[in-house]
Amino acid sequence: MSVQEDHIQLVVSVPPKVSISDLMGTLKGKLAIKLFKSYPKMEQKLYWGNHFWARGYFVTTVGVDEEVIKRYVK
Repeated sequence: MSVQEDHIQLVVSVPPKVSISDLMGTLKGKLAIKLFKSYPKMEQKLYWGNHFWARGYFVTTVGVDEEVIKRYVK
């Protein structure tokens, strides 16, 4: 995982039966709840129309270059 000021990069392994949209919804939802509990003042600021995360996300598949991508993200 790499955390930047305006985005987060992750390398994850997802089984084929798991929908990417479901994974991202769960990930973004659970993390937002955890952040709001850890930092209550964050809830006072309206993020993107009262949502913590922006609506979209970018996903791509990784093949033979997985190690290169993992090093880049790290």
